[in-house]
Amino acid sequence: MTEPHRAVIARLSSDFAAISAQLARVSTDLVELDRLLSDRPAQPTPPPVHQAPPFWPQYPPAPPRYTPPPAPAPKPKSQRSEGWIGKALAVAGVAVTLIGVVLLLVLAAQAGILRPEIRVGAGALLAVGLVVGGRWLYGRPGGRVGAIALAATGIAAAYMDIIAVTTIYRWAPAPIGLALAAAIGGGGLTLARRWGSEHLGLLVLVPLIGLAPVITDGITLLLIGFMLALSAAALPVQLGRDWIWMHAARTAAVTLPLLVALAATAIGSRGDGWLVGACGIAALLAIVGALILLPRTGNRAAMALLTAAGVLPVWCTSMAVDRVVAALMAAALAAALLAIVLIADRLPGVSGIVAQIWSALAAISAVISVTVAFDGEIAGPVLLAMAVVVAVAGRRDDVARWAAVGFAAIGGVFYLGYVPPSSLVTVTELSAREAVSVLVSSVLLMACAVLIVWSWVGRRGFDADATRVLWSASAVVVIYAITTFTVTAGVLVGGRAGGFFAGHMAATISWIAMAAGLFLYAARRPKTERSLPIGGGLALVAAAMAKLFLFDLGTLDGIFRVVVFIVVGLVLLGMGAGYARLLAQQDQQNQQPDVTSLTR
Repeated sequence: MTEPHRAVIARLSSDFAAISAQLARVSTDLVELDRLLSDRPAQPTPPPVHQAPPFWPQYPPAPPRYTPPPAPAPKPKSQRSEGWIGKALAVAGVAVTLIGVVLLLVLAAQAGILRPEIRVGAGALLAVGLVVGGRWLYGRPGGRVGAIALAATGIAAAYMDIIAVTTIYRWAPAPIGLALAAAIGGGGLTLARRWGSEHLGLLVLVPLIGLAPVITDGITLLLIGFMLALSAAALPVQLGRDWIWMHAARTAAVTLPLLVALAATAIGSRGDGWLVGACGIAALLAIVGALILLPRTGNRAAMALLTAAGVLPVWCTSMAVDRVVAALMAAALAAALLAIVLIADRLPGVSGIVAQIWSALAAISAVISVTVAFDGEIAGPVLLAMAVVVAVAGRRDDVARWAAVGFAAIGGVFYLGYVPPSSLVTVTELSAREAVSVLVSSVLLMACAVLIVWSWVGRRGFDADATRVLWSASAVVVIYAITTFTVTAGVLVGGRAGGFFAGHMAATISWIAMAAGLFLYAARRPKTERSLPIGGGLALVAAAMAKLFLFDLGTLDGIFRVVVFIVVGLVLLGMGAGYARLLAQQDQQNQQPDVTSLTR
């Protein structure tokens, strides 16, 4: 038994020796792999595979040890900017200092403190000192905010000093004062342009809007002149600059005093031609300024809307002067804006949204001109006629189509003011002038209803359902206008009793005649295009029958009731027979080309 035991022990010893050699080799390979991974962590290299001895089983290689990537460094927290604190303090300083200047010039004068020369001289010295201090501070590191505040305060103080010299103490005539004020304002705003600071211009303009009326003891014509001079002086400063807020301040500096002055004039019931002239100058400044600045601005829509604010005083001039003058000014404004829109393609920056906004402004000006110049019985027909012209001439332009709708709507309001629906049920006798206005307006309203819808549905891609709705609304308007025309004409010609009955008889016959016309039109159209006119014709027949039995039968008297029933009955008979015949002929004509082509 000794020999077999030794053989087994020998084999086991050999196996352990082989295991030990294999583990040593694996350990060496792992050390080498760890070194390679440490040198190139982004591209790990797989460990080499060693072939085991024939008698040794294969073992899976040990998983490699990856080095984790380093954690990203935390981003530094952005510190909150505190620059706004300095700007806010500077703006507050501007306001407080200018209020102090106003107190020096006004309250000190009222209380008799100091001589006028000292008050004016102190204000001038303060203004010069502030501007010089701002100029010195501008060249220092971090001094831009303070420099702008100091310079703006000094310029505004000098401007108010000139206003006080001209209005309170009257040491200088108005033309000289306006020239000096324009020079000071222009110089200050030129400094804003040189420094490239819109804030400086705003700090000059905005405080003056609120504080200058305190010095002049209210809104006066001379103050408006000062504001116009300042606005004109600020325009060249904006050349080449996209300073939309400064343009808004320029506009407000003129528009706000003018509106307040117009309201005060309306309350006082006293006309002022100079004030109306100032409104015209303000509108001219707004339009010309916009034309000059539009090519370089990045917000043309805002510029166009600010122009609307600039021309707003012209729309309100009827509060200050005779209606003829106010109407002529509004008409001139409408003509000027329309002329600009018509050549918008030749003017840089005007085409597109600006032309659309100014087209709307021209339409509003035209409406104001008509309503101010004429009373309702004339204004209504004029507006409806304008709607007809615009609907035809501007059928390819969206703004023109909406303008036509607006004209027709306002004209329709005047129309309903004279002939409301109640006037068709009870006898209403109008004066000859009002009756003629209603008759003319009825014809124009029918034309508006048809032409406006035609201008809209003629566009490409217009929805079929929307087309039906619009034509249905147009039919309702036409029916109302026809009925109003016949009833008004009947009362005007035949009086309250017989004329009213004759008018309603004619209205019912007109309704059924319109239905016959629609069926005749439908019979001459292809089958695919018959649904809309046939539907309209059936609706008119139903409406005529309802009126015939619900109103005419109980309201009309004598021969009128007989005539309307006989005429309507005969027309219905003719419609039934004639439509069927025309429809058969039309279908037969449409089929003949097909039969001919088959025989060939």
